[in-house]
Amino acid sequence: MQKSAFVTGADRGLGLAMCAGLLKKGWRVFAGQFMPEWLELANFSSKYPDDLSLVPLDVGSIESAKRAAEIVGKQTQKLDLLINNAGVISPSMYANIREGQDYAEIHRLFDVNALGPLRVVEAFLPLTDQSDLKRLCFVSSEAGSIENCRRTAWFGYCMSKSAVNMGVKILFNHLRPEGYTFRLYHPGWIRSYMGGTKNLEATFEPEDAAEMAISFFLGDRDEDHLTLVDFDGQEWPW
Repeated sequence: MQKSAFVTGADRGLGLAMCAGLLKKGWRVFAGQFMPEWLELANFSSKYPDDLSLVPLDVGSIESAKRAAEIVGKQTQKLDLLINNAGVISPSMYANIREGQDYAEIHRLFDVNALGPLRVVEAFLPLTDQSDLKRLCFVSSEAGSIENCRRTAWFGYCMSKSAVNMGVKILFNHLRPEGYTFRLYHPGWIRSYMGGTKNLEATFEPEDAAEMAISFFLGDRDEDHLTLVDFDGQEWPW
């Protein structure tokens, strides 16, 4: 039976590339779409009319997440793979404590990066409960590692990634005994559009980063050991 996946933040960059990678592997993919004005995802969907569905999703809204789950539930009875990829950064994150903080922006980063995945997991539980795989995946960052932190700014982004790591640990404690499996991942520095334009200084093209991410998300590992793993397979301290 064809396996199904939902990918948040699928409009561009890593999210779009992961959708493409899963489709090539024969998966049924539901793509969380936040920016319908960004036409790359819509244009791509025409290549896979039977296996790719675009689903409106704002991870900052529990109502939106529940509507997305309802849309997916009308097309499949179960969801095997849930990839929480949606995330944001902000130009204001470069300010150190002497330069003043944009606290509204910090709240926005927390709302999307840390609380967004919780909303999505909560909304999709009725579908993931029906899967044998029950695989919950989270795109985090080395920026969330407290022990390895060397930055003197980036408060909102780093703190939001530490928070999502804690959220995943609590989900793990609750859902692992029910048969759920987890992947917490740092994909590296990607040539993405998170800053508004493509970051050409970064290390990985989205397609290369997606290939490594999918390999980790679908691969086998000790399911009772949760840790943050990077693109080289290295474990990061919390």
